[in-house]
Amino acid sequence: MPARIVSVFGATGTQGRDRCFTSGNAVIRTLLKDGTFTPRAIVRNPDSEAALKLKGQGIEVVKGDGLDKESLVGALRGSEAVLGVTAPIFPLKAEGEGPNELTWGKNMVDAAKEAGVNFFIWSSLPSVKKLSDGKYTNVIHYDQKAAVEEYLKSSGLANASFHLGGFLENYWKFGLLKKTDTGYDVAVPHYKVTDRQAFTWVEQAVPATVLALLKNYTDPSKNISGKTYPIVNANLSYSELAALTGKALGVEVTFTTAPAMGMGPIDEMYQSHAEYSGLYTATSVPNPDLVALGVKFGTIQEFLETEVKPRFGA
Repeated sequence: MPARIVSVFGATGTQGRDRCFTSGNAVIRTLLKDGTFTPRAIVRNPDSEAALKLKGQGIEVVKGDGLDKESLVGALRGSEAVLGVTAPIFPLKAEGEGPNELTWGKNMVDAAKEAGVNFFIWSSLPSVKKLSDGKYTNVIHYDQKAAVEEYLKSSGLANASFHLGGFLENYWKFGLLKKTDTGYDVAVPHYKVTDRQAFTWVEQAVPATVLALLKNYTDPSKNISGKTYPIVNANLSYSELAALTGKALGVEVTFTTAPAMGMGPIDEMYQSHAEYSGLYTATSVPNPDLVALGVKFGTIQEFLETEVKPRFGA
């Protein structure tokens, strides 16, 4: 029986600031463990340390540049499905002004279609400009992902997209949980004590979601194609998260409002999340559509016990 190849972008490490680090490596590990599908890592530099590590684990690594569509067509041939992931290219540029995520994402979709891929999963985000009725216009990295999502839906490919909240792993990936004289502090720009955030335990929930979508997309009764799935483990304020963290660690964990970043797209990103309670309030937590597909969501308490205490506990 031929291998059911799933080509995965973003499998070789951190992609950018805050909400943009990749879950591709975790997806590959989950696909390997499950055994139904064979992962293929698509990377720009197959000789990088991270790529060589994947090769050492017996994973096929293929060169493909998101800004070069023709390189992607060859890289994706033979794939049943694709997990598409992009990261912001700073300084952020509009289409036609230089390298950007919109061009990158459209190239992935076009290449997948040309290569004969059956199913495309897109790591997306909502358009903040649309959500805010034009109040926030500088969150280009969200708007461009959303534009790719719409392009994918009109492509004729069977597809699904997912939206992520604030990464719980930012506690250590980006130093969000900082040591103080009495314990720790969580400092976030623009957030007040009562402002809520949608949180995603990326390395737990994203691989589980991707695997569930892959296993169910051929079943028409599941009605997967064209749908967008918010992946949220919890919706609570940063002050509540800090309190739960303190309880788990047995020390004081405070929340403070950090100064503005001084970067328009990033500041507006935080402002919009704070104003709209993490962006995904229309979807129950955990997402019932994903639960129906068999996805099990870890809790905040499980995250603190399994991930935070080993890293920050005494």
